[in-house]
Amino acid sequence: MSRPADALQRLRRVHEEAVLDNLRTSGALSRAELMARTGLSRTTLFAIISDMIEQGAIVETRGPEAGPRGRGRPAAQVRLNPEAGQLIGLELARQQVRVAVANVSHQIVATDAMDLPRDGDLDAQAEIAVSLVRRVVRERGVRLSALEAIGLGIVGVVDDPDVPLGLVPARYSPIAARLEREFGVRVAVDNNARLAALAERTWGAARSVDNVVYVRWSVGVGGGYILGGRLVRGAHGAAGELGHVSLDPDGPPCHCGGRGCLEGRIGGPALLDACAARGVALPGLAELVTAAQDRVPEVCQVISAAAGDLGRVLADTVVQLDPERVVLGGELSVLGSLVLDPVRGAVASLSLPNSPRRIDVVPGDLGSSASALGAIALMLHEEPVIAEHLRPTVG
Repeated sequence: MSRPADALQRLRRVHEEAVLDNLRTSGALSRAELMARTGLSRTTLFAIISDMIEQGAIVETRGPEAGPRGRGRPAAQVRLNPEAGQLIGLELARQQVRVAVANVSHQIVATDAMDLPRDGDLDAQAEIAVSLVRRVVRERGVRLSALEAIGLGIVGVVDDPDVPLGLVPARYSPIAARLEREFGVRVAVDNNARLAALAERTWGAARSVDNVVYVRWSVGVGGGYILGGRLVRGAHGAAGELGHVSLDPDGPPCHCGGRGCLEGRIGGPALLDACAARGVALPGLAELVTAAQDRVPEVCQVISAAAGDLGRVLADTVVQLDPERVVLGGELSVLGSLVLDPVRGAVASLSLPNSPRRIDVVPGDLGSSASALGAIALMLHEEPVIAEHLRPTVG
């Protein structure tokens, strides 16, 4: 084969990969959207799409109705073939294991959850995770023969989700190993709050926004940053650890080794203790949220003050990172203006208040499934999960 022909084939492959990568990270797109994203000419793009449809790598669907008031022919879109593979995302939270199942075409097939025993060891947690996946497979008709990979969201610092299994944090490596043995696929691992940020950017409140600060306010406090459309991990896997910003260097010790951390002041246990000190004893975070929704004055006062603390930390973060949007997730995010207004006020007044820029502060869209969905988004964005036999061939 001549060198010019080789060069043309390599160029064609680059163009094909550009189309596949955009469909993998964004889901269904019209041809016009793909032309804008890839920079390919109409003739080149249409030829690539035609070949990929014939080979079964992608399928054509009809998008939303075009025109005002829903009139007009639905716009044609293309997406990865849903039969190309299934992906499973798991989150091991402090009190639950959560699962989400999707295909490589961005379609969410199922979500589910199971409680974790408070005193359960790693083996018990691993078996619950396996049982949850098996239950979803049984009840939702998921085909494990098409399973490409499993993503796992965990609490704490993860140096690199692409490292060999032996370098997964020791606390979680038995669980990752158990999943690999049970399902025979690779397990990718990352921090659960970072994964929730990626999920909100893929399906939720930060969809198509390239610069995002995400905070998860729950039993603990965590975060995730997306800058230039890429998830930021930092040099040591600790990017987004908002809960461990120190508000008081002389404050109470934190499990991270610091003192006076934000998580120790506004995390779930701290909020429960503050409410109890005001005469309102509540058994858990869910009951705290319900009391706030019922507008119990003492509870609302505690949460509003905590949201002010969170807002001040986020204002500092916004100054440094200059995002387009701040997304608040976790159980406390459902409380609307009670938590959003103090955060918005702090960001507006403390983060370059004379700047003409606009930074939205919004609640997340994905609820408790965000991190499990983010474990899937991790693979859609950063892992080569498209089945090889469905990739287009050249020559």
